[in-house]
Amino acid sequence: MMRLSFLLILSGFWALTPQALAEPQTPASPVKVAQVKQTDLAPTARLLGTVYSRNNVMVTAGVDGQLTWIVEPGTLVSKGDTLVTMDTFPLELAQLEQQAQIKRAEINLRYLKRELERLVTLQAHNNAAEYQLDENRSKYELANADLEIARLKLKQINDQLDRAQIEAPFDGVITERLVREGTDVNRSDTLLRMMDTEHLEVHLHVPVKYLSKISRGKPLTISSEHYLTQATIRSVIPAADPRSQTFELRMTLPEESVQYLTAGELVKVAIPVQQPRQTLAVHRDALILRRQGSYVMKIDEDNVAHKTQVVVGDGQGDWVAIEGELAAGDRVAIRGAERLREGQKVSIQGASAG
Repeated sequence: MMRLSFLLILSGFWALTPQALAEPQTPASPVKVAQVKQTDLAPTARLLGTVYSRNNVMVTAGVDGQLTWIVEPGTLVSKGDTLVTMDTFPLELAQLEQQAQIKRAEINLRYLKRELERLVTLQAHNNAAEYQLDENRSKYELANADLEIARLKLKQINDQLDRAQIEAPFDGVITERLVREGTDVNRSDTLLRMMDTEHLEVHLHVPVKYLSKISRGKPLTISSEHYLTQATIRSVIPAADPRSQTFELRMTLPEESVQYLTAGELVKVAIPVQQPRQTLAVHRDALILRRQGSYVMKIDEDNVAHKTQVVVGDGQGDWVAIEGELAAGDRVAIRGAERLREGQKVSIQGASAG
């Protein structure tokens, strides 16, 4: 019986075809590709810049007085939200007193007006002396001026009452609180620090020799360890520091950058140092950097991957200048390239980037 089983197994082995004995084929690896392109790239220097908030202010007391409430640090506020309230009782008393002063001044003015009208009538019939008329007219004009002054003082008190409740000047976050409730403060005392977290910009000091390559409104590449974007030059301050021989550059970051960057963070800024020149370029994601050198995975017409050594040059945005055995229009893998082997079959996923 055992001899029969052995013969059956042996006969089955000889029945296998050469294709069945061959190694199983490796499945095609999915990748995304981009084309190599011929383009103008400007060599750049990467300089360190700092992220700042467009609005970073110290909130001061609006009036002299005692704090009754102040917002907590870390609170997110909207424009118009109350940040600080103060004890307004002394101001309310001053307001009532000034209103009484105005009422008294109005009564006195009405009396002097009637007296002036009476003297004018008497003067018309030569029954009043000229000096009496002039004296009364002067008293009336002074009383009118006193009433105007009293009304201005009331406006000042009302303004102080309005400023006794401090409101947020913009949307932002409270970064620091310097006093607590119950503290007596003066008008110029700093109570809070507030920062706008929605509008960020980069400040950068650039060597004077690059000033001719910089212009307002030009986009520059900003990068951090976890984020890459374009920032627009908002202002160029061409006054050079005599010691460092640099000038200040300020760039506006796009709105979505607030999700990845924060005020005080250091970033790298690509500054053009030469005029643009024609070169071959690949998408930054195509590069595979190793100690032995850099390479890309070129995908041929049969969708087979080939390891191609390149020399990496300057970059601009998502594109990097390269030198190697590549031509404009060649396809290189930009997703899934790290796991590819020489000669491996691939399947193209999605549309190729040009």
